Amino acid sequence: MMQALEQHPGGLSGVIDSFRNNGMADHVQNWSNGQEPAATPGQIEQGLGNTGFIENVAAKAGVSPEIAKVAMATVLPMVLKHFTNGGQQAPPQSGYSSMASKILSNFL
Repeated sequence: MMQALEQHPGGLSGVIDSFRNNGMADHVQNWSNGQEPAATPGQIEQGLGNTGFIENVAAKAGVSPEIAKVAMATVLPMVLKHFTNGGQQAPPQSGYSSMASKILSNFL
C-alpha cells in the first residue's frame, strides 16, 4: 500500500480528499483520531470510488481487489492515525515506504 501511496496523485492527501469527496469526512476524522480502529471493505470502496487506488494496491500486493480492500480496511485507519496527527496535520506527500516500518512496529 505504501508504494501505491507514493504513486497516487497527491499521496495520502489525495486518498483523504477522495474519502471526503465521497461523503466519508466523518470517518476520516474518526480514523485520524483513533476513534474507529478499522474500516469496512465497503467503506474503503465508497471512499476511494473510481480512483484506481484499490486496483493499484491489489496489483502491487499480488492479490485480488477484494483482498486489498479487506487489508486496507485495517491498515488505512492506522496510516491516518499515525501520519495525520489526529487529522490536524497534512500527511506527508512521499516517503511512505520508509515510514511503513513505523506502522509495522505496532505489530511486532
